[in-house]
Amino acid sequence: MTDKLLSEPATPPTTQPLPAAPGFLTRAFGGILPGLALTMLIAAAAYGLRQIPGMGLVSPLVLAIVIGMGLHNIFGTPAIAKPGVKFALRRILRFAIVLLGLQLTFAQVRSVGFVGFSFVAGTLFATFFATRWLGRLMGVDRQLSELIAAGTAICGASAVIATNTVTRGSDEDVAYAVACVTVFGSLSMLIMPALLPYTGLDAHAFGLWTGSSIHEVAQVVAAAFQGGQQAGEFGTVAKLSRVMLLAPLVIGLGAAAIWRARGDKEAGHASPPMPWFVFGFIGMVMLNSTGVVPAEVKANIAVATTFLLAVALGAMGLETDIAKLRLKGVKPLMLGAAAWLFISVLSLILIKTLM
Repeated sequence: MTDKLLSEPATPPTTQPLPAAPGFLTRAFGGILPGLALTMLIAAAAYGLRQIPGMGLVSPLVLAIVIGMGLHNIFGTPAIAKPGVKFALRRILRFAIVLLGLQLTFAQVRSVGFVGFSFVAGTLFATFFATRWLGRLMGVDRQLSELIAAGTAICGASAVIATNTVTRGSDEDVAYAVACVTVFGSLSMLIMPALLPYTGLDAHAFGLWTGSSIHEVAQVVAAAFQGGQQAGEFGTVAKLSRVMLLAPLVIGLGAAAIWRARGDKEAGHASPPMPWFVFGFIGMVMLNSTGVVPAEVKANIAVATTFLLAVALGAMGLETDIAKLRLKGVKPLMLGAAAWLFISVLSLILIKTLM
């Protein structure tokens, strides 16, 4: 017995070493910390690039997705970053869209007037459904067609990523749609002011034309103010009233997706979710319309909202393979061009006819 005890090594104390700080923090935050830090660095880099002369006109959302795609396709996205990237794509994106509502008020819609708002809404929905129909004719995937339609009809990259919460396209679909609305929105920003002397539009009508047809808010501002202060102010308000229609469109698409899933037995386990966060967006619009939120607070929240959207787009880039983008061919690009021409020409014709 004594020999057996002497032959066996002493059992070490059952104490466990303290975890290293990075591993402890990673577990404490559910593994999202590395990826979240990476996406925030990408967003910060996008803002830094805008300090370069000439780059200030490019949205930080677009720069963020380009940086993310570059990192992913050159170096690859680290496995440890995946949970945080997913978190940015889902939670942060939805939270940012809710905060977007604090940039809108119902008073802005009233200032456009019933005729002006009806004009904006009619152009928006006509563009969306015409683009989706044309995409079906051209053989473009339904998800990608819907994303291009939403980005063109409403508010560019923000509308693309909001719509994808119910459309459920691939990351490559989102990246392609963002590229389309960026390219053609930028063309409108440059071409429309150059065409102003030949259109016969006054400042009010020119503002309505830019606000109802150009893709991104920043692009509208850049173009509309070239027609004068009145054109710039009215174009911005018209564009914001167009952004407000993002909520009913996304809710409608969510309801339609759920209805389609009911008839698809194979999709019974993956029914598209109702975009409840959009009701948060509407709630923020209602709160902002009461006037209780101080102007300086809203200004700070607007900056934070754009940064959070850039974080989400950076995450999108980190999951986008350029090789898969090339496989989609030129048809979606042609669809984006057709949608751009449709909304630009339709809105101009309606203004010349009705205003």
